[in-house]
Amino acid sequence: MPSLKEFRNRIASVKSTQKITKAMQMVAAAKLKRAQASAEAARPYADRMARVIANLAAAVKGDDAPALLRGTGKDQVQLVVVMTSERGLCGGFNTQIVRAARERISELIASGKTVKILAVGKKGRDQLRRLYGDKIIGYIDLSGFRNISSDAAQIVGDKINELYAAGEFDVATIFFSRFKSVISQVPTALQLIPAKAPEGVNPPDLKGAAYEYEPGEGEILEALLPRYMNGQILQALLENQAGFFGAQMSAMDNATRNAGDMIKKLSLRYNRQRQANITKELIEIISGAEAL
Repeated sequence: MPSLKEFRNRIASVKSTQKITKAMQMVAAAKLKRAQASAEAARPYADRMARVIANLAAAVKGDDAPALLRGTGKDQVQLVVVMTSERGLCGGFNTQIVRAARERISELIASGKTVKILAVGKKGRDQLRRLYGDKIIGYIDLSGFRNISSDAAQIVGDKINELYAAGEFDVATIFFSRFKSVISQVPTALQLIPAKAPEGVNPPDLKGAAYEYEPGEGEILEALLPRYMNGQILQALLENQAGFFGAQMSAMDNATRNAGDMIKKLSLRYNRQRQANITKELIEIISGAEAL
């Protein structure tokens, strides 16, 4: 049985941990509000851009299509871009993204495809390295960015474009977590190259009108597709950031509650042990007095 001093030390230690988790919960809640606002503000732009790309792409076929739209004509070499956080203490947030990516990687390997992995975020790289370390061809560290911005998306986009220009892959797909609520983040896969509109996005209804583009659709797509790709990457990073803070706030709230429960249990055991010691001392005093 631990001594009273050991109980007091353990209670003090758990209380210190509880203060830390409570502070982290409050910080995550404050950052979540800004991150959620940024993610939600970026969605209309990303959706509208996807509709424009879908409309223009419908009018461009074959060799007239830009390289980012037509692809290489093959799908043998697959680039999987896994976007996770640089830090932990966020429950199963990173694990869910990695699990979705791992399932896709297993399917691709089983079908005879060559898989290459680009990790954006330390936690995803560390988890994937255990099984697919030989397939990781790059890692992008975004820990230097206090807030996700277009500069961070540009870094990721430039790396993917560099690999594509070098002929390193045929198809690129990003995995991230779409933010729904504090307790719900949905692992999502989005194909970047060859570019295509996300599922559920349809070209705008022109109501029978015919439009002529100047310059032509191909030239417009050449200029828009890199921006569209970077916009999709930025949207994914913003969704990830909001999901991370939501998951961290929930995890720290649970940790704070668990610490409170542990403090109650330790305090109860401490009081019982203290009472037992007092009773034992009283019995010894009474026994000694009777012996005299």
